[in-house]
Amino acid sequence: MEPKPFSQACENNKEPILQVLKKAFANVHNVLEVGSGTGQHAVYFAPNLAHLQWHCSDVEDYHEGINQWLDEIPSENLHRPFTLKLARDEWISKAPNTLQPFDGIYTANTAHIMLEHEIKVLMQLVAQHLPNNGVFCQYGPFIVDGKFTSESNQEFHEKLIANGRGGYRDIEQLASWAPQLALSEKLDMPANNMMLVWRTK
Repeated sequence: MEPKPFSQACENNKEPILQVLKKAFANVHNVLEVGSGTGQHAVYFAPNLAHLQWHCSDVEDYHEGINQWLDEIPSENLHRPFTLKLARDEWISKAPNTLQPFDGIYTANTAHIMLEHEIKVLMQLVAQHLPNNGVFCQYGPFIVDGKFTSESNQEFHEKLIANGRGGYRDIEQLASWAPQLALSEKLDMPANNMMLVWRTK
């Protein structure tokens, strides 16, 4: 079997992110993680947020690696990944095998990887399906008021574009795609990243 996938960035940012999630998701019951990636965030956050259920999702190629992490560090409130590719798969608004809606959504380092139509669909679907008092926590690097927050971010953005990725998104653009969401917090995070905390209006 292949070794578990590992991201040093996930290892570095998991604790600062958790401290934000403890407050933002304090009254949340079911969280959908969009783009679980390696699975490192899921296995760290779930046992530290024992009051909620954490549901992984990603494209099929990542499921094996996510499951390796879940096998090694299981948690009663942590659930196996299901397949979700934005602008291809049908959005799942309720936790699998239950009637409980996802009242929390989390995603990290996806907005600059997705193509424009994909991140636009994500913002619109979150706004459409998140119930009243729902919370959407969106972590990563963003453009603020038309400006990059660092020279390295601009360089990485240009590299992403050259490699066929979507590149960094301006926060105002994200908000324009989801008028039903209010940006309640815009928090500076390590390594020129931010946490955007959106709530349903």
